[in-house]
Amino acid sequence: MIPPERLRELRNTPVRELIRALERDGFEYRRRQGSGRLYRHSDGRRALIHYHHAGDTLPIGTLRNVLQGTRWSEDDLRRLRLIG
Repeated sequence: MIPPERLRELRNTPVRELIRALERDGFEYRRRQGSGRLYRHSDGRRALIHYHHAGDTLPIGTLRNVLQGTRWSEDDLRRLRLIG
């Protein structure tokens, strides 16, 4: 579980940076349906991201759901350079 103060740090992160982090962690783009893109990891984790432009930022609840699917810890966020 990621603490709320760390979520606030990620609040202004563009979707393109989240996607780069997913790919660095081994997630692969699988399919698209409407504005949703599905990324899957070989171990079964998945992340569904809904966005229209790569520069968009996600609302805090949507960001929480994406991170829940990735099962990233605070250490993972540091390793992927999403937080300082």
